Amino acid sequence: MSDSSKFKHHGVDASSNTSTNPALSEIMDARFSRRGLLQGGGALGLAGVLSGGFATLAEAAQAPFAHKIPTLGFKPVPFGFSDRVVVPEGYSAEVLYAWGDATGIKGNMPAFRQDASNTAAEQAVQAGMHHDGMAYFPLPLGATGSKHGLMAINHEYTDDGLLHVGGMTPWNGDKVKKAQAAVGVSVIEVEATAKGWQVVRPSRFARRITANTPMAIHGPARGHALMKTEADPAGVEILGTFQNCANGQTPWGTYLTCEENWDGVFVNESGTLTELEKRYGISNKDAGYRWAWEDFRFDLQLNPNEANRFGWVVEIDPFDPQSKPVKRTALGRFKHEGATMTLAPSGQAVVYMGDDQRFEYIYKFVSKNKYDARNRKANMALLDEGTLYVARFDADGSGQWLPLVHGQNGLQADKGFADQGDVVIKARMAADILGATKMDRPEWIAVHSRKPGEVYCTLTNNTERGKEGKPGTDAANPRPDNKFGHIIRWNENGADAAATGFKWDIFVLAGRPDAARPEHKGNIHGDAFGSQDGLKFDYNGVLWVETDVSTSTVNMKEYQGMGNNQMLAVVPETGEFRRFLTGPNGCEITGIAFTPDNKTLFINIQHPGEPADERSDPAKPLAVSSWPDGAAAGRPRSATVAIRKHDGGVIGS
Repeated sequence: MSDSSKFKHHGVDASSNTSTNPALSEIMDARFSRRGLLQGGGALGLAGVLSGGFATLAEAAQAPFAHKIPTLGFKPVPFGFSDRVVVPEGYSAEVLYAWGDATGIKGNMPAFRQDASNTAAEQAVQAGMHHDGMAYFPLPLGATGSKHGLMAINHEYTDDGLLHVGGMTPWNGDKVKKAQAAVGVSVIEVEATAKGWQVVRPSRFARRITANTPMAIHGPARGHALMKTEADPAGVEILGTFQNCANGQTPWGTYLTCEENWDGVFVNESGTLTELEKRYGISNKDAGYRWAWEDFRFDLQLNPNEANRFGWVVEIDPFDPQSKPVKRTALGRFKHEGATMTLAPSGQAVVYMGDDQRFEYIYKFVSKNKYDARNRKANMALLDEGTLYVARFDADGSGQWLPLVHGQNGLQADKGFADQGDVVIKARMAADILGATKMDRPEWIAVHSRKPGEVYCTLTNNTERGKEGKPGTDAANPRPDNKFGHIIRWNENGADAAATGFKWDIFVLAGRPDAARPEHKGNIHGDAFGSQDGLKFDYNGVLWVETDVSTSTVNMKEYQGMGNNQMLAVVPETGEFRRFLTGPNGCEITGIAFTPDNKTLFINIQHPGEPADERSDPAKPLAVSSWPDGAAAGRPRSATVAIRKHDGGVIGS
């Protein structure tokens, strides 16, 4: 989920920077002097769906209760250096759904072949590669149980060295089709049994959504000139979604999947890039996926508008496998890391989003209309009308949500914005004009499950901050050469997610106390970590943090001795971080979902076995990892893991 990799924009830039920041201590003193203010919660609490016995998020949001501060009861695990998933004493971790497993479509459930010989057609009904964000939906629709449900799971990108026999040699159209079938989203039915969690097969809900699944365009960009192509002259339907990173979940039971590093599959070899292409990272050289070699849809010389049709939040109804996914363009186009949804006291839907690249922005969308718990059909259009905002973090600890609205604040025709469709398609350029704060790679965003209006965002790292020709430090991004990143927090004015102002502080600076340079030490209370990425509150108010140190840096350089990627828990009111889990070699820890009773935690192990150059050698698929199938198997596989306590208790307690 980074912007520096040759293939998937996924690595941490480990370049050195010897500049210092003499004002760092002053900046941090000012930031942390407001910690007490931001820890105050007020009497109202927004419970997670189902966690307080409420039927809907809207009901929960209006219910007053005293927030009981949770405690962590597990013994932290040490840094991890083994090729396995390590959890605390008293816990188990079981693989639920791995790349190549049958999704569960009746009459079409091919087995995974360890030699990579599955066809594109078979891959289209199997788990895709590189599991990322996900969500759990109790069954049936509207239920509150924790034993039976649906899971929607993102498959972000492909490692073509593992996906194909012979890797990318030779390269051909069949391999492109298989790669396009290995991305997108899975919808699976799952059930807790006496033998643990199992995928229900066959299932009437089972579905794979790929790079070639038809999708509707709704919102301001529907029918826009920049969305029209020869294959879709009306600009109303798109084939596919890919590079699906983090996610969101709505109270009306739909899944929000987010297109992040989509630019890497497009190429414009004309030698002349438009300003729009440049701003979104399109290159005149192939980034390594080679889709455009065989599928001319991704050649921007032939289809100049096709790239504009990606970079959106896509809404999927997991309860209806025949429904068409919808790209919700009112939420803006950029490299979406996630789309975290909450409800304002008014009932308006609010979606928080990060744009995961160095010096990009934090956004939120506030719907025009209100959520109606009795009218699911009306809610299906709730994300099509509203106001898109971008955040400005001011040095005095206050902040403003700046509206990205056509005709306001310079967003007019003479600046390249003829209508609101232009604004959302060119959201980055609009945010530039408004003077939003350039952040250190905004990734996942989490809303406190027990305190309305309190929001956290992981800022993974930014090794370019403060370099010549690049933006310098500021109050919200106070460290140059920010290799370890930080977590920022804000409280919306009036505890109202729809407010246009907020107060903020820096929740934690990641790092290691024994670092040689002061900007790498951080101020963590508890277990050390860096390059935080995944972020989510459970229903009791514990914040869970996952890391994504790139394979070119993990356990090396400034991260030497910190082992494999990890997951931690922290109670914000106490600030103590405890390491809960470490992953196998070469992996990222990502994807967080809890059952409503907080007794099962689902996480994803992404790209186990990934080498430092981020593409596996097809002749040596087990060179880095053999997880989860072992050394006798053919290749490592990304997978969803179910974690439970042996005593059946609440995770983390």
